Amino acid sequence: MGKTKITTKEKEEEAKNETGQEQKSEQKEVEKKTAGKSSKKRVLSGIVHIEATFNNTKVLFTDKLGNAIFSGSSGALGFKGAKKGTPFAAGKVGDIIGEKMKGMGVKDIDIIVKGIGSGREPTIRAIMAHGLEINCIKDRTPVPHNGPKPKKPRRV
Repeated sequence: MGKTKITTKEKEEEAKNETGQEQKSEQKEVEKKTAGKSSKKRVLSGIVHIEATFNNTKVLFTDKLGNAIFSGSSGALGFKGAKKGTPFAAGKVGDIIGEKMKGMGVKDIDIIVKGIGSGREPTIRAIMAHGLEINCIKDRTPVPHNGPKPKKPRRV
């Protein structure tokens, strides 16, 4: 199957020093990585929008102006079918969003909850576990004011 070439570490280092090109490319990679880290957007406070339906729980983190920064949902985490609407899945979504916010350096947040699903409270508790200061929790669940005319009753 062909000849195998056996090299030692000393020979590899000598070859690299002779060419000098590999060392330069390594330095460029290090510079790119540091440049990427400094360009990350730092947000100190923001708004967490939680939409808890019967079938799913969606969480969106925005800055104070309403510009979306990142989001997550129980469906995006890999939960399928009826498992997406469970409190456990909602807690996992809150945990991941809380980790992302902590990594960005967020100090305080406002929470806006929408919907009547079972994932409302577990999501808030999971976010609170990351040590973020919560200024206020608002419930913006849409409430019908008698809405449209209901369907006729079914005749049996």
